Amino acid sequence: MSILTEKFKTQHDTAPFSQIKNEDYIPAFDEAIQKTKDEVDAIVNNPETATFDNTIAAMSYSGQTLDRLSNIFFNLHSAETNADLEKIAQDVAPKLSALGNDITLNFDLFKRVKAVYDQKDQLTLTAEQTTLLEKSYKDFVRNGALLNDEQKEKLREIDAELSLLKLKFGENVLAETNAYQLLVTDEKDLAGLPEGAVEAAHALAKANEKEGWLFTLDFPSYLPFVTYADNRELRKEITLAAGRKAFQDNEHNNVDNVLKIVKLRFERANLLGYATHADFVLAERMAQNPSKVTEFLNDLLGKAKPAAVKEFAELSQFAKNMHSIDQLEKWDGAYYAEKLKQERFNLDDEKLKPYFKLENVLQGAFEVAHRLFGINFKEVDTIDTYHEEVQTFEVSKDNGELVAIFYADFFPRKGKRNGAWMTSFKPQYIQQGKQERPHVSIVCNFTRPTASKPSLLTFQEVTTLFHEFGHALHGMLADSTYPTLSGTSVYWDFVELPSQVMENWCYEKEALELFAKHYETGEVIPIELVEKIRESASFLEGMATMRQLSFGLLDMGWHGQDPTAISDLKSFEDQQFASTKLYPDVKDNAMSTAFSHIFNGGYSSGYYSYKWAEVLDADAFDYFKQNGIFNKEIATKFKDNILSKGGTEHPMVLYKRFRGQEPSVEPLLKRAGLINPSRTFCLSKSL
Repeated sequence: MSILTEKFKTQHDTAPFSQIKNEDYIPAFDEAIQKTKDEVDAIVNNPETATFDNTIAAMSYSGQTLDRLSNIFFNLHSAETNADLEKIAQDVAPKLSALGNDITLNFDLFKRVKAVYDQKDQLTLTAEQTTLLEKSYKDFVRNGALLNDEQKEKLREIDAELSLLKLKFGENVLAETNAYQLLVTDEKDLAGLPEGAVEAAHALAKANEKEGWLFTLDFPSYLPFVTYADNRELRKEITLAAGRKAFQDNEHNNVDNVLKIVKLRFERANLLGYATHADFVLAERMAQNPSKVTEFLNDLLGKAKPAAVKEFAELSQFAKNMHSIDQLEKWDGAYYAEKLKQERFNLDDEKLKPYFKLENVLQGAFEVAHRLFGINFKEVDTIDTYHEEVQTFEVSKDNGELVAIFYADFFPRKGKRNGAWMTSFKPQYIQQGKQERPHVSIVCNFTRPTASKPSLLTFQEVTTLFHEFGHALHGMLADSTYPTLSGTSVYWDFVELPSQVMENWCYEKEALELFAKHYETGEVIPIELVEKIRESASFLEGMATMRQLSFGLLDMGWHGQDPTAISDLKSFEDQQFASTKLYPDVKDNAMSTAFSHIFNGGYSSGYYSYKWAEVLDADAFDYFKQNGIFNKEIATKFKDNILSKGGTEHPMVLYKRFRGQEPSVEPLLKRAGLINPSRTFCLSKSL
């Protein structure tokens, strides 16, 4: 046995990262795959009549060794990758795809599942067991159990090719991100940039053995530059570089990968009896079908577009008045938006950052969780990590009972992909009466400390931390029996509710006073700054909403119709963006070639869910606001009916149990300043 396939000899069963060598992975995957096959064979060959316990529950508990190994490997592939791991991923991905097909296309296994499913009305099952049974049956049908042998073989070929294409897509985006550097050698070109950004750029140049100041496409470097740099030509250069990611004539071009992925997804959906990939995906979502999603997005677009057009005109006029800019371009947007925000609210991130020291914000998130859900976080240095910067915490109840292990990985580095995400090294579940607690991680790319300053977060980074922490709470507070229904294993258009609702506490005086303290003086953030944060929350919200909707519409464009005739990625994108376009187009830039959410992540036909979840989160937080943002009764209802339940019941059932009613879009429109009382779209229309 490998260290990766035996029970870990660590406290809390945590992963022994420092003992794992790259050469351990492939033998471990081969062993774990075979073990999973043996477990499935044991279910299939059980001479006893198929029952819920010996078939459905047994399947849910099977493959745990492989799941644990996959969680470790693919989390490192995202957060701490290298050339060796990328090669291993290319080797492993088709094997995992083949195993998935071996299971879902195993007709003898399906017959046992169907035998239990056919008698479900005669069985005495809990709500969670009923959900697991229905999900198990649908998973087989939706993954080809009813296909003939020729069709099953075709499905295997498609899935194997897709697994490699998605990996290659992500590796190309990371390679393109790492390849670009903007080296500034003339100090005059730093005009407008905050001191912290300049200091970080100098440290990065020094680390790369260069003279001057180095800026990259990593967000903590890129965003301050395009937001504050006075040099318009350099803003243009780095903006165009970001827009060219994987859309250049080189080995990392993703155009063919995108076209192949969407066409294979369409072919797969057709093979399974669905009109499009979106029809296939949305059959297991709250939204149900592409027309409901398109209606939802266009309904919000109708409310946001007039505001967005007006805001863009105001921003254009502001830039013209300030610097005689005749045409506002993409590399101007963040810069002049920040200038207008400063003029309108006398507020900018540089005024706020001293109050948002990373350590304080993290402790603030912990304190909010303690007040709401009664859990405590204790940093420990006895848990092994995959990088020296990763922090580890034991999470417990007031009585000392362990709730979870929590990992936090905050800073950008060469082997880490951009963005922020929550992930899990081990799920929560109960087996043979033993409660297994989860190991959850959040991974971010925040501004690093410098020689003279600690890590000081922008307000956007503060909300990002709370967002990912909300996902983590969903994983940490899980309390279900079966691992396949635990934590964030929910409908994709429901998974963003816990994350997005947590962002709301960042705008509340009562919460900010817990952690927004000046890193030098300890002074609590002044009330006038709190009020300005609240006032500016809906600043240019029409434009921000339309931008988010444009991504959702692009996703549905790729996946909600027959893509086989698409040959020109750029012209197709232009068509999809026609209704949401504000800035002039840049012909050598593309969105899709670096749109990792839908081509490498799990958001294909699901990007709309961010806006969908905003409706839910605004409605949910409105409930807190009516009763107090730290109201223990409301918080307990949220924990017991949303956070702990995972995917054990339909999300609308869970939401109504928490809220007492179906969600309304009105709180979101009110929060965004887009309220139009004449017509509102309620999510219940989509059910």
